[in-house]
Amino acid sequence: MAPNLRINAVAFISPQNHPILIRTFAKQDEHSIKYHYIAHTSLDVIEERVNAGGKAAECYLGLLYSMEDVAVYGYITPLKVKIVVALALSDSVVKDVEITMVGQNLWHIPVWLKAILQIFKALHMAYYSAISNPFLKLNSSTDVVQDHSPYLQVGSPKWRNFRARVDEISRVVGSSSNAVSNS
Repeated sequence: MAPNLRINAVAFISPQNHPILIRTFAKQDEHSIKYHYIAHTSLDVIEERVNAGGKAAECYLGLLYSMEDVAVYGYITPLKVKIVVALALSDSVVKDVEITMVGQNLWHIPVWLKAILQIFKALHMAYYSAISNPFLKLNSSTDVVQDHSPYLQVGSPKWRNFRARVDEISRVVGSSSNAVSNS
C-alpha cells in the first residue's frame, strides 16, 4: 500500500544557516510563520546528527522531530545545503523505525520511506538544476572569505522555475496520495 503523504512545507537552508527558500503548502496562511519556526528549530537537530555521523553521514537524516500535526524530516546535500520537509502527521508516517533488517544481508525499506527519499531527491535535483544555470547571476556576499556560497535571491523572477518545481513536487505528492486514498 502506498503512503498517504502530504507536504505542508519545504525549506532550503544555506550552509551558513540562512534560509534560501521556505515554501508553505498548508491551507491556512496564518500558519506560515509556524513553518519558519520549524525550519529554524530543525537546524539544531541537523547539526547534532551531522556532527554525530562524521564524514560518513548519509544525505538523508531521517525524522528530525514531530510536533502537533507535522513530522519533520531532514536531508543535507554534499554542499551542505539543508532541505527540511514538514509532512502532515498521519498513520502512514512511521516515526522511528525506518529500515529494518530482514535476514542476514537483505534490507527491507518501507514504502513510505521510499516515497520520502524520492521527495528529497526530487527537491535536491530541483535546487541543483536551479543553481546550475550558467546564465543565472547569484547575489554574492560582500565578505567572500566568510561565505563561500552566494546568497540566492529566490524571491527574484529569475528563480521562478525553482519555485515552480518545488510547488509541482508538492502537488504531485499530494495528488498521488489523494489518488491512492480514493481508490
